[in-house]
Amino acid sequence: MDRLTSMAAFVMAAEAGSYASAAQRLDMSAQMVAKHVAALEQRLGARLLNRTTRRQSLTELGQAYYERCKHIVTEAETADSLAQIMNDTPRGKLRISAPVTFGSYSLMPFMTAFLREFPEVEIDLHLTDRAVDLVEEGFEVAFRIGPLATASLTARPLAAYRLIVCAAPRYLAEHGTPQVPADLQQHECLGYAYWSRPADHEWSFFNGAQVERVPVSSRLHVNESKALLSAAVDGFGIVLGPADFLEAALRRGELVRLLEGFEAPSRAMHLLYTAHRQKTAKVRQFIDAAVSRFG
Repeated sequence: MDRLTSMAAFVMAAEAGSYASAAQRLDMSAQMVAKHVAALEQRLGARLLNRTTRRQSLTELGQAYYERCKHIVTEAETADSLAQIMNDTPRGKLRISAPVTFGSYSLMPFMTAFLREFPEVEIDLHLTDRAVDLVEEGFEVAFRIGPLATASLTARPLAAYRLIVCAAPRYLAEHGTPQVPADLQQHECLGYAYWSRPADHEWSFFNGAQVERVPVSSRLHVNESKALLSAAVDGFGIVLGPADFLEAALRRGELVRLLEGFEAPSRAMHLLYTAHRQKTAKVRQFIDAAVSRFG
């Protein structure tokens, strides 16, 4: 028999004064209460209760054992209550991985809003363009841009990561403005150096249903978007980057959007998590909020 259940039955029998009264409170038969108490007595090799036809009382050992069992049962009930609270109320540390540019610019306002709404949650955010292993590296949630390489995780689709082409007025004044994607072959195109692969040497554009692929070249490849933006604002070349990231520079007039009649391919974005971790309140609330914001 389960020892904790037997302890709970013994404590209730001692407090209720009889097996029958304890059975009603525990929603089990009086015979089962007696079996639980007998199992403890057999384990201890001593009697816990003196029983007669009219009354029962604790033995000396039974009194001492009752005090310890009551403490254990109370602690177990408190632990169960804590687990229920943890399951219903978002709290604790949440480890999240996200791509560097998306995490630095698009994600941060959402993160701070989420922490304000749930003050008992702590977020440990790791920004990397590397495809992290959620299980091996202990991440509970990851934002992933681009094709998914594994089917072992649950993936929630988010809105596509939209890219646009921009250049500084200074660059356009010196080198002219490309009118169609093919014109980019005559321009300096800044390259983003990915963690897992070289910079793109071909940019693609949609003109309706037609796809146009343009070879591009650059003497500068950078693996950090802010540095790439700095080079573009300085007038060194044309940049293809996330719309959210470039929006502020466009508003300030530091950059001008190019080829607006041609749509650069958007990149698929997903929210990844292991299925069993969705059950915790902090993960469940974060996933719901992220899908609502970025879905």
